[in-house]
Amino acid sequence: MSFSSIVEIAGEIRAGRVTARAVTEAALSRIARLDGDINAFTSVTGNRALAAADAIDADLAAGRPVGPLAGVPFAVKNLFDIEGRPTLAGSKIRRDAAAPARDATLVNRLAAAGGVLVGALNMDEFAYGFVTENAHDGPVHNPHDLTRIAGGSSGGSAAAVAAGLVPLTLGSDTNGSIRIPASLCGVWGLKPTYGRLSRQGVFPFVESLDHVGPFARSAEDLALAYDVMQGPDPEGDAICVREAEPLFERLDSLAEQPLRVGVLRGWFQQGAFPEVLEALGRVAGALKAADLVELPSAQAARAAAFCLTAFEGGELHHDDLARRAMDYDPAVRDRLLAGALLPKGVHEAAQRFRTVFRDEVREAFQRYDVLLAPSSVCPAPPIGQATMEMDGAPVSVRKNLGAFTQPISYIGLPVVAAPVNRPGQLPIGVQIIAPPWREDLAFAAALRLQREGVLAAHAPKGAL
Repeated sequence: MSFSSIVEIAGEIRAGRVTARAVTEAALSRIARLDGDINAFTSVTGNRALAAADAIDADLAAGRPVGPLAGVPFAVKNLFDIEGRPTLAGSKIRRDAAAPARDATLVNRLAAAGGVLVGALNMDEFAYGFVTENAHDGPVHNPHDLTRIAGGSSGGSAAAVAAGLVPLTLGSDTNGSIRIPASLCGVWGLKPTYGRLSRQGVFPFVESLDHVGPFARSAEDLALAYDVMQGPDPEGDAICVREAEPLFERLDSLAEQPLRVGVLRGWFQQGAFPEVLEALGRVAGALKAADLVELPSAQAARAAAFCLTAFEGGELHHDDLARRAMDYDPAVRDRLLAGALLPKGVHEAAQRFRTVFRDEVREAFQRYDVLLAPSSVCPAPPIGQATMEMDGAPVSVRKNLGAFTQPISYIGLPVVAAPVNRPGQLPIGVQIIAPPWREDLAFAAALRLQREGVLAAHAPKGAL
């Protein structure tokens, strides 16, 4: 049974051609068979999933309405609260944490729309990383080459979709943690505008940069999941107050919308591997985007994002670091400790610089509807590789995979992370970046490119 499209799955279930229970059982079976090689899941909620599927089938049998995601299996990064299960956030020290009494807002909204939660997904500890080589739960293996990373910190979320274990997952993105694994695993991801989707019930990392969003295998599926999750949540997340602006029913008209498209250069191409630039060029050519756009402050914006990340992360974990530092993943602990030592003035300066960079980007969006950039500097490196070469010099893999994503999340712009159609090759993705609250423009470009065959999720590896 295929799990490639949430639109198709929900349609088949509503039409009575397959039951929600059969779809759920097939998903659980596939996870049991294949996830031992991938290590995307940290827990499976089998009993809950089967009960939810049975309830959907009962509603259909009784003629009661079901939601737009009726019977669609989904899973969430293990920093989203799941009722009755400790929220691990990829860590050791939260293994004995009290289980939450309710689901995170977005988990609840997906379930209310008929989605069937099947489990929680592996991640970098406390979302601080780009590789998902977790010291406690082990690395996530890229489904397209099991010797390579899946990216991070939402590596389990991307890999689960890439392997066809589930058609929909949730992740978080602080500095690139949706966009990088989407690129390396060859699937679609959405980092919406900062504040668009509720973070209630999501373990925090950097409050001023944290975003949440979905992974899927098509632009349509991404839009449908996004629509279901939209809407104010002022009691749960004070910054999530924007009214819903549905996209799914407008996709056909959006695909016909004329667009002014620019291609980011300078910092956003510096050190990129040749195949990354070739993939970007294909996307730009298909959109007839010949204009190269410079954002002179991009490198400084990335540095400011680093400062915010270190300071706020160190402050959040200060007490646990003092009590249980040796229980942290070493790759995470040292950076949090360094952040805890930063003076408050560094954080204040990094916040102030947002105005400078935001004004620079706002001027660019006077001339363009969307901007294009690579999602990652390279295809997926091997698991355990510490360094890679950029511009002829060895640099840290962990620190530099997010070079092109960090300036964008620093000012909260919406991005569709889109997989370039490269059959038989390692996946590479691009960022389709839009102005704040204009996710529709990013989807317009994405859908057009998907229909032209330029963008497409990579098929699950034959061996899987």
